[in-house]
Amino acid sequence: MNIMEENLRLFDLAFRQSNLYPNLSIMSHKVAGEWENVSTETFLEQVNSLSRGLVELGVKPNEKVGLIADSSLEWHIIDFAIQQIGAVVVAIYPNITDTDYQFIFNDAEIKLCIVSNKNLFQRLEAIRESIYSLKYIFCIEEHAQVRNWKEVFDVGQNVPLTRIEELRQAVKPTDLATLIYTSGTTGKPKGVMLTHHNIISNVEAAREITPCQAYDRSLTFLPPCHAYERMVIYTYMYIGITIHFAESLDKIGQNINEVKPHIMTAVPRILEKVYEKIMKAGLDLTGFKRQVFDWAVSIAEHYDPNPENRSFMYNIKLKLAKKLVLDKWYEALGGQLKTVASGSASLQAKLARVFLAAGIPLYEGYGMTEASPLISVNHYIKGIRIGTVGPAVKYVEIKLAEDGEILVKGPNVMQGYYKNPEETNKTIIDGWLHTGDIGVWEDEIFLKIIDRKKEMFKISGGKYVIPQPIEKKLLESNFIEQAMVIGDGQKFASAYIVPNYAHLQDWSKSEAPELKDLPKIEFLKQQKVVRKIHKEVQVANQHFGNWEQIKKPIILSNEFTIEEGELTPTLKMKRKVILEKYKKEFEELYHNE
Repeated sequence: MNIMEENLRLFDLAFRQSNLYPNLSIMSHKVAGEWENVSTETFLEQVNSLSRGLVELGVKPNEKVGLIADSSLEWHIIDFAIQQIGAVVVAIYPNITDTDYQFIFNDAEIKLCIVSNKNLFQRLEAIRESIYSLKYIFCIEEHAQVRNWKEVFDVGQNVPLTRIEELRQAVKPTDLATLIYTSGTTGKPKGVMLTHHNIISNVEAAREITPCQAYDRSLTFLPPCHAYERMVIYTYMYIGITIHFAESLDKIGQNINEVKPHIMTAVPRILEKVYEKIMKAGLDLTGFKRQVFDWAVSIAEHYDPNPENRSFMYNIKLKLAKKLVLDKWYEALGGQLKTVASGSASLQAKLARVFLAAGIPLYEGYGMTEASPLISVNHYIKGIRIGTVGPAVKYVEIKLAEDGEILVKGPNVMQGYYKNPEETNKTIIDGWLHTGDIGVWEDEIFLKIIDRKKEMFKISGGKYVIPQPIEKKLLESNFIEQAMVIGDGQKFASAYIVPNYAHLQDWSKSEAPELKDLPKIEFLKQQKVVRKIHKEVQVANQHFGNWEQIKKPIILSNEFTIEEGELTPTLKMKRKVILEKYKKEFEELYHNE
C-alpha cells in the first residue's frame, strides 16, 4: 500500500516500524566509545515521556517549539515528541547568526526551545530580552547553571499517557508538522510551512527508488534540520534501515569502517574532500605505483555509467583499473554501499565519473526546502545521466517556463511561507512552485540545472553570463578549491578563486622548490603560483564562449566559510556577502581596466 493511502503522520513511522520489525534497532549511536543500539520500543518510550513534559509546560497544538541541535538520537526523540502533541517543530541550524535567531524566534513566537550544548544555551540567554515569547530554554548536554532537558521528562510524570494518545489522534496528515527557515543567500529567513502529508509524499517517492531493504544500515552525519537529510531519515524509518549517527565530521572515515553502511547521504563539498584525500594519497606515491594510480584515475575520469556508451577496449582497461586501484576506494567506504545520495548543491561531473567508476553508487538529485525537498534524482531504475539531476520522482510534475525556469507541482509543495503571503504568492503561482532555477531537458526526462535565475548577469556588452557551469568547470581543477564568477555590468567576467593550497604546495616541490618555506599568503602571491592558477582557469575557459571566459581572476587566500558568513549552512555561496567583503579587490580589478 502507498503511504499516501495510509494517512500517516511523520511520527507514525516509528510505530509502524515497531509493528513491522519489532526486533529491529531503530537507531544506533556511540556511548563511551562503543556503538549502542536503541530499540524502537525504547525510542518511543522516550518520545512519550518528553511529550508528557511538553504538555505539562503548556505547549499546545499548533504552537511552535524550537530545536537547535546537531545530528543525534536526541534530535529525533524531540522531533517526534513535539509533533505527536500537535505542536510544530521549528528546526534551526546551530551555526546561524544571533540576528537570525532573534528574527526566527520572534517570527515563530517560540515559547520553548531545546538546544544541544552550553554554547547555544548561552547565546540564546544573551539575546533573551529581545525575544518576547521565549519562556524556557533546555540543554541536552549536562552543565552547571544550565537547565537540562531531563527537567522536561521529570515534570511530565503526572500527565497520563491517555492525554498524549488523545493529542496524537487529533493530529491530521494535513496539519503543519514543521517550519523550516531557509537560510537564503539574500534577505531575511523565510519560514517554509510543511505538513505531514507534504513530507510523507516525498518519503513514498524516495522509498520507490532506494535499493535498500529492512535491516540494512545507514550512516548519517548531515544536520537533520536540513530538509534533505530529515526526509531521508524518515525514509530510513519507513524501509526499516537502522540509523547510525556519526560521531563528527572528523570521524566519518572511522565510523564508515565500523558501520559498513549500505546507504548514506552527502553534499558535494564533502565528496570533494573525500576525492582530495584520495588524490593526496596518490600524490605521495612514487615511481611505478604513481604511474599506475594516475593511469587508473584517468580511466575513471572518462567513465560513462551507460554500458552501451563504453567500448570493449575501455571496459578491459576499466576492469584492470578497478583491480589495481579503484576497488580499494569502494572498500575504504565500508565495501557494502548500495547508494550514496548527493544533493544540496551541484556535483562536479568529474567527481561523479570517478566515484561511479570505482563502483561507488553515487546518485545526484535536486530539491529545495519548499518541495519537502525532493524534486528529481538519478537512480538505479531509470539509469544515470552524469551532469543531470535525474527524472522527476513519484507524484512530482516538472515543467520549464518560457525563460527556462523550473516549475514544480505535487503534494510535496509547501503550504507557503509563514506570515508572508506576499512572498508565497510570488513563489507559488497557479499551484506551480517557481524554483528560481534554470533548467533544460536531456533525453526528454533527465533534468539538467543550468543556473540560479537570480545569479545570471549581463556584462556591459549585453551578453548573459551563467555562473554555475563556469564555476563547476573551474572546480574540476585540482588546484582550485572554490570559485565565484563575478562581473555584473562590467566589460568582462572574472572570478574570485580560492586555490587548493595543499595541491599547490605538492606541485611546487618540483616546479618551484624555492617557494616551499614561504607563508601561505606570500606563497599565493608568487608569480609562478599566479601563473599556475591562470593556466588552470584557461583550461576551463576552453569550454565557454568568449564573453563567458574568465579574465584576470582574483586570487583569495582565505576559504569561504559558514563562520565568516560567506556560506549558508548548506554550503551555498552568499554572493552578496562575498561581493561586499571583497569589494576593494573587485573595484581595483575593474577600475584599473
